[in-house]
Order: sequence, then C-alpha cells, then structure tokens
Amino acid sequence: MSKPILIVIAIVILGALGWYAFNQKPSPTPAPVVTSAPQTSVPAQGEVKEFVMQSWYSPEDKRPYFSLNEMAVNKGDRVRLKVTNTFGTHDFTIDEYSIKQETPVNQETVIEFTADKTGEFVYYCSKPNHRSLGQWGVLRVLAN
Repeated sequence: MSKPILIVIAIVILGALGWYAFNQKPSPTPAPVVTSAPQTSVPAQGEVKEFVMQSWYSPEDKRPYFSLNEMAVNKGDRVRLKVTNTFGTHDFTIDEYSIKQETPVNQETVIEFTADKTGEFVYYCSKPNHRSLGQWGVLRVLAN
C-alpha cells in the first residue's frame, strides 16, 4: 500500500477510537454524601476535626460539585479533609492557606492543615469554570 493510503487508514482508525471514547456513557452521578456535619465544638487536646467529601462532574446538568458546602472549625484546630473525586478532573483549593491539591479520580486525597486564621474562607475547584459553576464552599474558622 502507498504511504498516503496508510495515513488515511490511520486517521480513520484514530477518529473511530476517539468517537467511541467520547460517546461512552459516564458512570452514574453519585448522590451528594455528607459524612461529617460541620462541627463547632472545641476538640480535646491533640484531636483532629475531620471532614469527608466527594467531588464530581454531573453529565446531566453539566455542573461540577462538592458534596460538602460548609465546614466550621475553631482557630487552632487541626483540620483533616478526605476528598474523593468520583467523576471528572478536579482539585481542592483554599487560597488563604496556600492549599491547592489535585484530586485524582477514584482516589481518596487527604489534606491536613492547622486552622490558624479566623474568618470565612472559600474553598473551590480551580479547574476552568468549576468555581463559577458552583463547585465551592465555605470554611468558617471561629475564634475560640
């Protein structure tokens, strides 16, 4: 076969594979799961405030989500976030705490930090348009 025909065949095969991959049905969108309600009590010495959340992209309404939209801790608390991305490409960002952590799909990502500033801090996914589409929440750090 001539080289141009081989190139055309390769393009057709790659195009068919791309079309097949693009048209695969995504896994169903999970229902939001909140496994840890916002907490405001002061933990005993050495305890950690732990929150568990999921992040995903919904093909039905074309929007990204976090399952937990609010967290509350006291200043000085050690915070542990367990984020599992169930569909799409996401990260977890809190600018004021210099946190920007990728969350690979189907893996639990653990993020730990000390809440050493009081106030309300927005956490969000920094992927293009995710924050503007609603994938954000608020961390409230209360004075003791």
